[in-house]
Amino acid sequence: MARAADSMEPATIVVVDDDPVALGLMEEIISGIPDCSAVTFSEPGEALAWCQVCSPDVIVSDYQMPGMDGLELLKHLRAEERLKGVPIMIVTSMNDREVRYRALEMGANDFLSKPLDAAEVAARIKNMILVRQAHEGMAIRAIELAFRVRLATASLIEREREVILRLSRAAEYRDYDSSAHTVRVAQFSRIIAAGRGLPEAEQGLIFLAAPMHDVGKIGIPDQILLKPGRLDPAEFEVMKRHTLIGHRILGDSTSELLRYAAVIARTHHERMDGGGYPDGLVGEQIPLSSRIVAVADVFDAMTSTRPYQQAKSVDQAVAYLRKGAGTQFDASCVDAFLAALPMVVETQNQFQDAA
Repeated sequence: MARAADSMEPATIVVVDDDPVALGLMEEIISGIPDCSAVTFSEPGEALAWCQVCSPDVIVSDYQMPGMDGLELLKHLRAEERLKGVPIMIVTSMNDREVRYRALEMGANDFLSKPLDAAEVAARIKNMILVRQAHEGMAIRAIELAFRVRLATASLIEREREVILRLSRAAEYRDYDSSAHTVRVAQFSRIIAAGRGLPEAEQGLIFLAAPMHDVGKIGIPDQILLKPGRLDPAEFEVMKRHTLIGHRILGDSTSELLRYAAVIARTHHERMDGGGYPDGLVGEQIPLSSRIVAVADVFDAMTSTRPYQQAKSVDQAVAYLRKGAGTQFDASCVDAFLAALPMVVETQNQFQDAA
C-alpha cells in the first residue's frame, strides 16, 4: 500500500538483479532517498513470491537475468490484480530499444539505463513514488465515491419503497379495508423466490414490487370492486382491467423497481395453461416474478375474509394450489411455497388484518 507524503513509514522499493554489485549499488542509492527502504532479491522468483504477499511501492528489475528475465517477471507482476497500480521500472542498456518497446506494451512505467547514475536513479524512483501515491489516492477517492453512490442508491430505493407501500395501501383500503394483504403477499413472494434459488438481489426486487400487484384496482368502480356477491361476466371483464391500469400507472418509469412492479401488475393473473388474462400468456412466457406472486396472492386471498367470501382454511388453500400446479400455477413455485409452509403460516400469523 502506498504511503502518504507525510507518513513516517518508508516507501518500500523492491530491487531485483542477479548481479550482487549492481544490487548493492541500488540499495546504497535507495538508502540515501528520504523515507525509502530497499528490499533486494537476486532471484526473480523469490521477488515475485514476496510481492504477491507484501506491498511494494515501486519495483525495479534488471532485464538480463538467467532463468526468468525482467520482461517475464514484469508479465507475472502485471498479472497480479493487487499489483496493477505499482510502478515498475526496468533496467536496460540504452541500446535495448526493442526491449523497452516490449516492456512498455507489457506495462512498464519507466526505465533506468546502464551504467547507473545515482542522481538519475534517485530522481526516477522519487517520481515513481509520487505516481504510486497518486494512484493510491485515486483508488481511495474511487472507494469513497462508490460508498457515497451506494448510500444515495439505498436512500433512493428506500424512497421508492415508501412510494410503493403508500400506493399499495391506497389501493388496498379501497378493496379490503384494514387489510395486510399486500404485506403478506410480499413476504410470501420472497419466501417462494428464496425457495426457487433466486439471487438475493432479485428476491429483494420481488419483495418490494409484489405489494403493487393490485394497484390498478384504484381505477375499478366501487360498485364492482366492493360488490359482496359474485361478479357477473360483464363486471368481471371490468375487474380484469385492473391489470392493465396497474401497468399504465407503473410503466414507463425510469425506476427499475417500478418497471419490475409494472410487469407483475400486468401479468400476475396469467395462467400456465394460457387461460389467464390480460394477454393469454403460456408457461414461461409469464415472467417468473409474476408466477411467484400468483401463488402468494391466491393463497392469501383464499385464507382471508373478503366482502365476497369467508376465509378458507390453510389446508383448503394448499389443496387448491396443488390441484392448480402446472395448469393455473407454476408447479415449481407451488413446490417452493409448500416446502416452506411452516414459515408461511408463521408469517401469516405475524401480519394479521387489523380488526
